[in-house]
Amino acid sequence: MSCRAAGTAVLLVALVGTLVPAIGEEAVPADRHGLFWPYVLAWAIFYAAVWAVRGLPRRQAMSLVIVGGIAVTVTGLLSPPATSTDSYRYAWDGRVQAAGVSPYDHAPAEAELVPLRDSWLFPRGAGCEGPDRYPLPSADLMTSCTRINRPAVHTIYPPLAEAYFLLVHGLSPEGARHKPLQVGGALLTFATSAVLLIALSRRAGTRDNAPAYTACYAWCPAVPLELVNNAHVDALGVLLAVIALTTANRYRVLGGALFGAATAVKLLPAVTVPGALSGVLAKGGKTPTRRMLDTLAVLGPAALVVALAYLPYALASRGSVLGYFFGYLTEEGYDDAGSRDRYALLRLLLPDSWAFPAALVILGIAIFHVLRHGDADRPWQGALLVTGVAFLVFTPGYSWYAVLVVALVALDGRWEWLGVPLASGVAYMGTGSGTIAYALAALAVAAGLVARAARHSPDSAYDAPRLRRG
Repeated sequence: MSCRAAGTAVLLVALVGTLVPAIGEEAVPADRHGLFWPYVLAWAIFYAAVWAVRGLPRRQAMSLVIVGGIAVTVTGLLSPPATSTDSYRYAWDGRVQAAGVSPYDHAPAEAELVPLRDSWLFPRGAGCEGPDRYPLPSADLMTSCTRINRPAVHTIYPPLAEAYFLLVHGLSPEGARHKPLQVGGALLTFATSAVLLIALSRRAGTRDNAPAYTACYAWCPAVPLELVNNAHVDALGVLLAVIALTTANRYRVLGGALFGAATAVKLLPAVTVPGALSGVLAKGGKTPTRRMLDTLAVLGPAALVVALAYLPYALASRGSVLGYFFGYLTEEGYDDAGSRDRYALLRLLLPDSWAFPAALVILGIAIFHVLRHGDADRPWQGALLVTGVAFLVFTPGYSWYAVLVVALVALDGRWEWLGVPLASGVAYMGTGSGTIAYALAALAVAAGLVARAARHSPDSAYDAPRLRRG
């Protein structure tokens, strides 16, 4: 083993050694401050490890990526969810569906579902003294509570996410609690890394760097924390989006269907669809009719899959299958520029009332740029640009959303966008540094643009500095 390979292995050991105590401490989701510095340290080691592996011979790099990816992912299985309680809602929604009840019809706190409650998700008495318990009305004098956040509202999750929850519930042994969802997250993470490695190894121009590109996802600290330990269903949405982007340039109908499936798991992957339509508005080349057919070949199957996914739940539900979606947007401040930390970067420059329309305009410009100047053979480029810009203008504070950006960076190799998921994680830790982190992430992206312009890259209008062999 070369000195560089040994150094990369040491960095991976350090990364795992940092993640093990951080995730294993079972941090309280409502008080995440203690995880801030270990998490930032893990990201610093991750950056160094990715930089080190890029110059290794392919076989050594491949071995390190596979072994390191397994070790990093497994750290997420060491404890119950450390910084989020969302998976408790997943487990409940799976149980409710197995009982023949639509999760869009009843909130967990409703009396109609009391027979489905157990002592794990719905502790009583002394069990309600633990952290992150949400009080519930009780018919007797004993204190009653639940681990499920927002117990008074209906589920927010799209239909294929609900189908996934039902599948995991059906495969779970009695009393397994949170572990099956974590194992499911780990399996989906391994699958995404495998898809990335295979796709990158087959693509001209990235074969030699396929392990280094894949390491951007497989070793990223956000992956074991958010997709495995916290078991966020984004793991499934990211996997489907990655497969869609790697097939859309050759098989548009299949790619469109996969985009629809990803959107029916978590709505966020819809922002990657413009990438699949890269260059559809470009001058010259295709006729207007051909452009329209190409667009419909993607959007038609995507819309059809989303509609078909919602149909059985719409037929089985008395209430709206959109659940708590609009209430969530209001709660998170997306309808009010002066609320919480949304549009944080724009609010540094603009009046609060201007931030939301400005965000829409900037995002619209990014989409138009991709549709007009994007590379149809590299749909992941446009997807990364639109998704990254969306994060910078809306500045969401939930770090699991940004794992999609991590996967897109792995597909395209534009390292400067990795600051975005780190900024999202910093914002989620609740340290008050989210705006600064997003500003630094924006500066990193700008630095990438400047470096790209200096190199006069001939590949595309917005091709980026890439992870190259040393």
